[in-house]
Amino acid sequence: MARTYSETIALGSRAAPFSLPAANPDCDDKGDENRSLADYADAQVIVIVFMCNHCPFVVHVRSELVRMANEYLEAGVQFIGINSNDAVRYPDDSFPRMREDAETYGFLFPYLYDESQAVARAYGAVCTPDVFVYDSNRELRYHGRIDETRPGGEPSHGRELRSALDQLISTGIVEGEQIPSIGCNIKWKQDGS
Repeated sequence: MARTYSETIALGSRAAPFSLPAANPDCDDKGDENRSLADYADAQVIVIVFMCNHCPFVVHVRSELVRMANEYLEAGVQFIGINSNDAVRYPDDSFPRMREDAETYGFLFPYLYDESQAVARAYGAVCTPDVFVYDSNRELRYHGRIDETRPGGEPSHGRELRSALDQLISTGIVEGEQIPSIGCNIKWKQDGS
């Protein structure tokens, strides 16, 4: 596995619009197969996590992500998972496998497929997991790791992401150091398509 750190993105940057197919369209009441950023206009906070099925770093935090997404939903926080990996070279990250993982692990947040990889590029995502937290104005307030745990060590507890969400919900700002996420690099298509 190629360890990659998330890149620095300026706080205050605006969330890029997108419309992507959901591997689990029954996760909410939005209706059709695609989900867009605008579908969640009523959310006070949006957490976008670039993730995939096979990365050991994502596998390590997956249960905690599901737990947080469920816990924070009533506070107006909407989690969105996006898989941008090249599924031709990495078939474990294919759309059918995304459906399986969403069902197996009980994703109650949309798990979207960025086949063109344009959304990952628009956000500046480079690794999995790569976490972006936006306020109600869709301005970036947190871009950092979920917690300090790693695969093979203690279970993920989400302390740093939880702290950022709690601060954003209560004060509208996130204070303190934002430590880059670490994970596998996004599996970019070799032909650039």
